[in-house]
Amino acid sequence: MPDSIRHICGISGGKDSSALAVYMRPRVPEMEYFFCDTGAELPETYEYLTRLEVILGQPIARLNASRGFEHWFEVFRGTLPSPQMRWCTKNMKIKPIEEWIGDAPARSYVAIRADERNRKGYVSTKRNIETCFPFIEDEIDRKGVLRILEDAGIGLPEYYEWRTRSGCYFCFYQRKAEWIGLADRHPELFDRAVAIEQKVLLEAGADGEADFTDRAMRGRQYTWSGGETLVQLRSRRDEILARHDAALSRAATRQANLPLVESLADALDEDDDTAPCTVCAL
Repeated sequence: MPDSIRHICGISGGKDSSALAVYMRPRVPEMEYFFCDTGAELPETYEYLTRLEVILGQPIARLNASRGFEHWFEVFRGTLPSPQMRWCTKNMKIKPIEEWIGDAPARSYVAIRADERNRKGYVSTKRNIETCFPFIEDEIDRKGVLRILEDAGIGLPEYYEWRTRSGCYFCFYQRKAEWIGLADRHPELFDRAVAIEQKVLLEAGADGEADFTDRAMRGRQYTWSGGETLVQLRSRRDEILARHDAALSRAATRQANLPLVESLADALDEDDDTAPCTVCAL
């Protein structure tokens, strides 16, 4: 492979992309590592990236630092991102990556595991970017990822104690129990998410404490979590956590000695089970 090709590895702050960075370091010494900083990441994510830089022995390029969520929120006139309109992914992840790469030939290493080989990750449509999947090629699954991180001495980000994926603190893909985890551990961030949501509701002429009609919800995302405001969600804290604990127990029953991070990922409760963003949550 010509030396002119750039080798790049994106890091989300999650376990899979971090393990891939560690895994590829001795295999591709010229690798460039990058992180798309939305300005709305969890404190645990930033702390983990700092630790990862020590393990890698080189800095992780921060992309998009000057254009975070607030900028694009105004550009899209106060419309919340949603599964149907993921302007956050497009403008805070994909565009910065492709601008950073430019037109030079590049090989992008993506952290899709062997046990999720049917999952689709970010694959650029630009002809100068080639995508490869080392974990699939080398048959590395979730247990293999955990082993890589343990052997490197870095372990997992602390947010995995209550959250199943990386991403912005207000990510609309969060499960309701994860919103409660945010409220418990980072109440100031939860309050910021509430403030953003209430601003959207106010501009839409809706009552943030009221139930939403189908007409009011049609065609636009008015709340971060489907069907209710964050204020309403927080008022159901005990109910949500009870359901979540029951789901964790079911996951543990299916497989003994399941690590917490795997139990969280496997715990499907009645409130929600949404697939994560395929760009943000590796």
